[in-house]
Amino acid sequence: MKLQRVLQYAQTLLMHSIEKGEVAVDGTAGNGHDTLFLSQLVGEAGHVYAFDVQQQAVEATLDHLAEHNATNATVLLDGHENVAKHVHGEVAGAIFNLGYLPGADHSIVTKGNTTIMAIEQLLQLLKVGGIIVLVVYHGHAGGKEERDEVLRYVSSLPQKFVHVLRYEFINQQNNPPFIVALEKVKPFQPVK
Repeated sequence: MKLQRVLQYAQTLLMHSIEKGEVAVDGTAGNGHDTLFLSQLVGEAGHVYAFDVQQQAVEATLDHLAEHNATNATVLLDGHENVAKHVHGEVAGAIFNLGYLPGADHSIVTKGNTTIMAIEQLLQLLKVGGIIVLVVYHGHAGGKEERDEVLRYVSSLPQKFVHVLRYEFINQQNNPPFIVALEKVKPFQPVK
């Protein structure tokens, strides 16, 4: 067995959680790669909701989906902290790439408080056995603050309701990305 790289492992986790006909969420549409991947997992009978705050990302995602004839996704120009305004049914899985849009304005980054709001909403929508995958890029301005806020929050989640995994290569240089995965194991109400 070979150790999977971070992005491969993120996809593996989602493949084991999401089935055809289900709903998935891409919390950071970016260039549309994860949106397309989720679209293929849920199939024609399923649906993907993708969120991004940048018009450039929305357009890139729509173009990427069109290139692959994927018609089962809704791409929203909105922050992922508003996921519950747009998604009302059960969600099988979600992915976030925290940080900035590659090739775009590096000053536009995800923030800890809005990421946590999105996680809280998704934990309510998530099916039992569903997974939220956070790919944490933290080598940019504001990245360490978001990383620390998110880690504090997910570390406080009650283990009998949510299993939280951290997957990373600890001998790599230059702030390598890592994964935080949350698996909902039982329905619960969030702690206020």
